Amino acid sequence: MLDFNTLKSLRYVVDQNGRKSAVQVDLKTWVALLGYLEDLEDRAVIKDKLARLKQEPIEAGAIAWDEAKGEW
Repeated sequence: MLDFNTLKSLRYVVDQNGRKSAVQVDLKTWVALLGYLEDLEDRAVIKDKLARLKQEPIEAGAIAWDEAKGEW
């Protein structure tokens, strides 16, 4: 799970002038961050698809669960 306490483990890389130029994160934080971003992307896709299904389920290519569950 990604939370703000996890992000406190960030380390900054500075350039020759002492300005922050990059960020390092430990692997656990990186994996959590990727999971968080994937969840955001999935939610956006679902939100879009649900809106289309509510307007025109047949035209959106929706099929009944009974037809689809055998493929899972």
